Amino acid sequence: MGTRHMAAACHYLAAEAGFKILEAGGNAIDAGVAAGITLSVVQPEYVNFAGVAPIILYIASENRVVTVSGLGAWPMAMQPDFFQKHHGGKIPKGILRTVVPAAPDAWISVLARWGTMSFSDVTNSAIGFARDGFPVYPLMSEVISAHQDDYCLFPSNAALYLPNGRPPLPGEIFVQTDLAATIQFMVDEEAAAGKRSGREAGLQAARDAFYRGDIADKIIAFQKEHGGLLTAEDLAGYRSGNEPPVKTSFDGIVLYSCGPWCQGPSLLQTLNLLDPVELRAAGHNTPGYLHLITEAVKLAFADREAYFGDPRVTDVPIDVLLSQDYASQRRSMIDRSRAWPEMPPPGNARPDTKRVQPNSAFVPESAWRAPELDTSYVCVVDRQGNVFSATPSDNSYTAPVVPGLGIIPSCRGSQSWADPNHVSGVAPGKRPRLTPSPAIAVKPGKMVMPFGTPGGDVQTQAMLQVFLNIHLFEMDVQEAVEAPRIASYGFPSSFEPHAYHPGRLNVESRIERPTGDALSRLGHEVEWWPEWTWLAGAVCAILANKDDGVLKGGADPRRPSYVLGL
Repeated sequence: MGTRHMAAACHYLAAEAGFKILEAGGNAIDAGVAAGITLSVVQPEYVNFAGVAPIILYIASENRVVTVSGLGAWPMAMQPDFFQKHHGGKIPKGILRTVVPAAPDAWISVLARWGTMSFSDVTNSAIGFARDGFPVYPLMSEVISAHQDDYCLFPSNAALYLPNGRPPLPGEIFVQTDLAATIQFMVDEEAAAGKRSGREAGLQAARDAFYRGDIADKIIAFQKEHGGLLTAEDLAGYRSGNEPPVKTSFDGIVLYSCGPWCQGPSLLQTLNLLDPVELRAAGHNTPGYLHLITEAVKLAFADREAYFGDPRVTDVPIDVLLSQDYASQRRSMIDRSRAWPEMPPPGNARPDTKRVQPNSAFVPESAWRAPELDTSYVCVVDRQGNVFSATPSDNSYTAPVVPGLGIIPSCRGSQSWADPNHVSGVAPGKRPRLTPSPAIAVKPGKMVMPFGTPGGDVQTQAMLQVFLNIHLFEMDVQEAVEAPRIASYGFPSSFEPHAYHPGRLNVESRIERPTGDALSRLGHEVEWWPEWTWLAGAVCAILANKDDGVLKGGADPRRPSYVLGL
């Protein structure tokens, strides 16, 4: 708890980096950028400096919420039928799944517009941890060990992530000399331009170093050498931009999410389908309660599958999908006595057009296929009331490291579909449908709460449960984060090859066995997780109470998360 400012992140060193910026006089945006970039250094197994970084902000001086996608598009040379023609309808691992790297632009864009510090200031911790190293934490060693064969597919990845020819062990020092030099080069370019023309010019120079300068040249040379499609024009023309959020209300609280280029609106749809009175009456983590939220998730994800995509390219009926009238129609499809055995059909959000593809088109997997997992999270609240919430991401084992740079240009093409007829199918200049989806909840005049998590398709499910724990069952933030969770997999995965496991419901085993048995009788295919698992997400949140000025933070022990405040 604190009263001045607070930072939370899915790694303790990133939380510390953000907190140091707050203590040095920076605002929430400065601190959030510092923590976010640090995550790409200290969690390099599933966050990349050249990856994605979706951000949602509350700017106190403007009294508004704004989003920055931090998500790159497919190269303009990518043809919609490319993977069908050349790769059997699959998006293979490797350089061909590269989209424009967006994170550097997103960090610098928000820093320039709403921050107060220099790129040098906010990257000092990240450069130090990359140059001098940091101790490997157990989950990092576990993830790299599990994917050792994948790293070996790319010599540059093996050289970085398998030092001494093996996965790093917990406690060993992990050094990223090339990454430190890459970020330092951007800092040096900023310093030269800033000395001549001021802060704004310096930040632009740091950005240009990546998208138009020497770093860009090395990225494009590597792409050409290895058959990639990314061009200098794709990099030079990229801008994340900013967009208004989407929102809904639940029990007097307004929830804000990024748009349907990510899965964020599915959290809002799920809440629209749920009745707070019914949930309170059912009781926390009872069979009836868990059944209701699971069935609501399935309905929301059926619509995600049918309608969500890049709204710059695809007509997404988001206003209809988030309307209360539409929610009322969909809510009638929840059977309190029986689970949907497969993904439910999507709603008819476009009554004037033909209905979308039914779920019968999706072929279930005969055996469990664990999805790719990546992503981290950071949130910050400052003394001025600014709020920062971001979910940086991109894994380290499905596309090659650029030698000499220590980065992997975003491999987020893994969250597109090779079928050009899919709403999130591949197309030139089109963004994939992203799983990372930070959020902010606001009770006007009473409280504001940034929250988010890693976890792929589990993200919005974990966020849903933590949100309800706090605002329906009045748990404090840390208790809400630690409470046992469930996760449905009864829909096509967002990750290539989009595995589908109808009815599957994973349950942390701190939930009582009789509850799991009751869920099985309702028709759920219950699979038990350990008591604590990082697969259930790692939610961090800060609740800022407007009445007494107290900040209450929570950091999920399922990963090496931490929260610091004064």
